Amino acid sequence: MIQLVLARHAKSDWADEGLDDHDRPLNDRGRRDAPTVARAVLRAGVRPEILLSSTALRARETAAVFARTFDAEVTEQAELYLSEPDGLLAAARDAGGDEVMVVAHDPGMSALVSRLADRDVRMVTCAVAVFTWHDGTWDDVDAVAPDEFELFTP
Repeated sequence: MIQLVLARHAKSDWADEGLDDHDRPLNDRGRRDAPTVARAVLRAGVRPEILLSSTALRARETAAVFARTFDAEVTEQAELYLSEPDGLLAAARDAGGDEVMVVAHDPGMSALVSRLADRDVRMVTCAVAVFTWHDGTWDDVDAVAPDEFELFTP
């Protein structure tokens, strides 16, 4: 079984206009939404074994909440910051596990989720898309329609 979990970071704080985009933290809403969505994903029986995150602060903070919920460790990857869909998918494929979560950014996240779901999906902040191929391998991802697709939003 292959399970690909794609999460857009939670809502970030724009209060300090002097901060570099990479350094923006979560705002109050983001800090509320992340644990709520993480618990919903866990209740649905999803528990990724590998959790990858962009190095942007808002993504790292979001990933940390999911990591605590799933009792997993986070691996940060600089290339996930503002990555294109193929980069996001390659990172998941290369992670070395069958159940992988990637926490990253739009527009790449919405583009990849839309492509895999074969429909237009807008990944709002803190949205999580779960794709499952029951008998598949990573070679099937992006080549064969998933057996299951579920979307969690705050």
